[in-house]
Amino acid sequence: MTPSQILSERRSIRAFQNKPVSVGTVTAIIEAARHTASSSNMQPWRLYAMAGDDLDRLRDAVRNSLAANPTGEGAEYKIYAEPLKDIYSARRKQCAEDMYSRIGIARENKLGRMMQFSRNFDFFGAPVGMILAIDRTMEPGQWADVGMFLQSLLLVAHEHGLGTCAQAAWAAMPKTVRAHLEMPPELMIFCGISMGYADPDAPINATFTGRVDFDAIASLRGFVA
Repeated sequence: MTPSQILSERRSIRAFQNKPVSVGTVTAIIEAARHTASSSNMQPWRLYAMAGDDLDRLRDAVRNSLAANPTGEGAEYKIYAEPLKDIYSARRKQCAEDMYSRIGIARENKLGRMMQFSRNFDFFGAPVGMILAIDRTMEPGQWADVGMFLQSLLLVAHEHGLGTCAQAAWAAMPKTVRAHLEMPPELMIFCGISMGYADPDAPINATFTGRVDFDAIASLRGFVA
């Protein structure tokens, strides 16, 4: 399987089989991803991977927090620009519509959409949950590095036959996550990652978001045909 094939095939998975992922597989994925390039080789990321009882304890703690704070604990960084330019807002809304229409949740069904969104904090039932963090002293260039590390994890997981979903929503639960992981104060949550074997029968996993045309994102200059 080539990198080009993985990029074209991979999609976000939000329903998983009740099947554990071996520690050897998770280790192999992280081992491969740690070779990701970064500016001046600073490698400004820290990854926490959880399974079994440890993951269940985090899930329980998050449920308790959400019962008291339904909108979350307050993200430590802005996940989206405010205001979001129309072109990006339209793409974001289309992504949501593609997913919710696939599972039959209408736009006016606010409760249904809220319940589906809350499944982020269960890692969508995945057997492996990850929290990816960045040193809070880093600048935008290093945030890009962490994004590249995240991409590496997602692509290598696909190579191993696993489904994944990167979840910015976890940035809204810093207090509970920090306490559970005993995360040092210099680290900030970048995102969560659900990982496991995709449920092939779940309609939501058939969601495949489109991409804009080549000319909308790239320009070729000075090339000779």
